Amino acid sequence: MRAVQVAAFGGPEVLGVAELSVPEPGPGEVLVHLARSGINFIDVYMRSGIYARSHTYKTPLPMTIGMEGAGTVAAVGAGVTAWKPGDRVAYCLSRGSYADYAIVVDWKLVAVPDDISFDVATALMLQGSTAHYLTHSAFPLQPGQICLVHAGAGGVGQILIQLAKLRGASVIATVGSEDKARIASDLGADHCILYRNEDFRARVNEITGGKGVHVAYDSVGHDTIHASIRSVRRRGLCILFGASSGVVPSIEPIELAEAGSVFFTRPHLADYMASLEEIGERAGQLFRAVQDKRLKVVIDNVLPLERAGEAHKIIEARATRGKLLLAMS
Repeated sequence: MRAVQVAAFGGPEVLGVAELSVPEPGPGEVLVHLARSGINFIDVYMRSGIYARSHTYKTPLPMTIGMEGAGTVAAVGAGVTAWKPGDRVAYCLSRGSYADYAIVVDWKLVAVPDDISFDVATALMLQGSTAHYLTHSAFPLQPGQICLVHAGAGGVGQILIQLAKLRGASVIATVGSEDKARIASDLGADHCILYRNEDFRARVNEITGGKGVHVAYDSVGHDTIHASIRSVRRRGLCILFGASSGVVPSIEPIELAEAGSVFFTRPHLADYMASLEEIGERAGQLFRAVQDKRLKVVIDNVLPLERAGEAHKIIEARATRGKLLLAMS
């Protein structure tokens, strides 16, 4: 089988396609014949070495990267009773999806309904689950609340906007262009701020009458986090869940006090996908929202597996307008 591997940490150029033997599933494991793999910033963090010291997302070298995928069950290991060959499945948070086949522990898989494409199923795994836990668990949005969503036209941002609106919240989105502002607005964003032309903190202050937002969802990191903290209202919450502009090295505790005794968290998705029941509930709600046409999933582009390096360049340039995928066949 083909697999995109990393032998040494570095830029997109370190991604190489290797020929490997198809693995055999062990006890409690499932061999998935992949149709699609999702491109996410977590893959960039793993490839570049940012997560080299992470205990949650281990990055042993050499490694096959990719943390989400969808396809069909090819074989099951001993003790697996929930799945059989031919079942349509999807998953996330199991490294190795940039490949024709991947081994996944059985409890991380979810069944993909027949009316959900593998493209959409893949997009709903890592990015969809991220948007879901942010709006339903890390800060359960309530009607009448206001949230700030950075990168509103990106893969997570688009789903995040829609889920926030479904929960009755108002959304202020930051975007990089007029084109992306139209995308975010069409998905329900109440206000769009072009961060290259405007001071988003000042605009948030203006839009909220000086009160700030109840929660800021920040996936950009280095370039935005301090202003995001200052955009949150008194005793509100700032959630840092990405670093597309670079890693945030530290936050001084006094900064949170001076911003209005605000709360701050930097979560891992894995801690919100910790059981079969939790994974199934999130996936089920996301699938039903798509089936009921309450949630729109935009696929920006599908590239062949061999162009994984190009896909990383695209996502790092923040040039996506939806989900970026790799196709295995």
